[in-house]
Amino acid sequence: MNQKLFSKDFTLVVIGQIISLFGNATIRFALPLYLLNLTGSSALYGTVTACALIPAILLSPVGGIVADRVNKRNIMVILDFFTAAVIMAFTLLMNGDHLVLLLTAVLMILYGIAGAYQPSVQASIPALTSRDNFMAANSIINTISSFASLTGPVLGGVLYSAYGLEPVLWVCTVCFLLSAVMEVFIKIPFSKQDSDGGILKTARHDFAESVHFIWKEKPVIGKALLVICGINLFLSAMIIVALPYLVTEVFHLEALQANRLYGFAQGAMAAGGLAGGIGAGVFADKLAIHKSGNLVIACAVCVFPVSAALVLFSSGTINYIVITVCCSAIMLFSTIFTVQMMSFIQTETPQNLIGKVIAVILTISMCAQPLGNAFYGVLFEICEGSEYAVVLFSGVVSLMIAIYAGNLFQRLSAE
Repeated sequence: MNQKLFSKDFTLVVIGQIISLFGNATIRFALPLYLLNLTGSSALYGTVTACALIPAILLSPVGGIVADRVNKRNIMVILDFFTAAVIMAFTLLMNGDHLVLLLTAVLMILYGIAGAYQPSVQASIPALTSRDNFMAANSIINTISSFASLTGPVLGGVLYSAYGLEPVLWVCTVCFLLSAVMEVFIKIPFSKQDSDGGILKTARHDFAESVHFIWKEKPVIGKALLVICGINLFLSAMIIVALPYLVTEVFHLEALQANRLYGFAQGAMAAGGLAGGIGAGVFADKLAIHKSGNLVIACAVCVFPVSAALVLFSSGTINYIVITVCCSAIMLFSTIFTVQMMSFIQTETPQNLIGKVIAVILTISMCAQPLGNAFYGVLFEICEGSEYAVVLFSGVVSLMIAIYAGNLFQRLSAE
């Protein structure tokens, strides 16, 4: 039966995601920027953001296992309520001692929640729509994520610059509470799976089953994961550390202006992601999997103008424009690639494995991110005054990985 795309329950998932992801984008923008403003240290910023990703990596496979064995709606509701509680607690404690440690702990908790949450959202798509609509549904979810990432940092930057951190925290708290209430009314088909023993034995079995599927039954997925890990390590991590550090600390812009401009840059990147998500949906029938490598190559090529601008121009404004435009283009290409990969995985994976497989993929793809964040945080500090060299290094290595990716997906077509 061809299930329509915008059923009542999928529409509620979409609305809940709009609200929840807006809060997520805003809080992930405000807290690290607050830390960078307090310390001015790229090394500390990179280390803290690296630490924040560790719980996401550890809890993502747990979220996938739970998503296949517990009603996905209940997972989303509970985690959104818990996120609101964590942000409220931080708001009440932020004026005390050891703020850096508290902020690091809160970021780790929030990223851990997100890691456990996302497999439930992705695994709910096959349950709420038909196979023919997978690409369109993934495009919608990615478009929502990009739209939230567009509006969250922009409005968060304006609020943060004008009134400080506390109003931003209260806005985010309300977002997660509203999302949780919305998700209570979702009905997601659920069939309870049998367990072969205790919790740990079941978790080991489920994890081993999903890893076997990725590396043995569908090895092209495993090879694609290696590509994604390399891009996360050498390209994504560079952008995550470089954008706030260069805009707020290197371009010699006035402090309040720099914070606003960083928010606008984040919004511009999200606009690129938004365009990519919409494009993936509109041109779903024309996006062949064997051409996916070209998208990764395009991402890598976009790094080189940033390095060139840092060498050629002393103007912070010109460098800001170049890095913003290039990062937006990277987001456009990478979003289309993400939608293609997720739709391919959902199509090729059995329903009883979908949550676990997606969780393992998210976990492995995230593993390189903490190392990359810490690596580039230290590298930028060591290369102070020669930031272009760090960006150039990222571009060269990313291009080599991208060329391998192009060959990989071409071979997939041949097979």
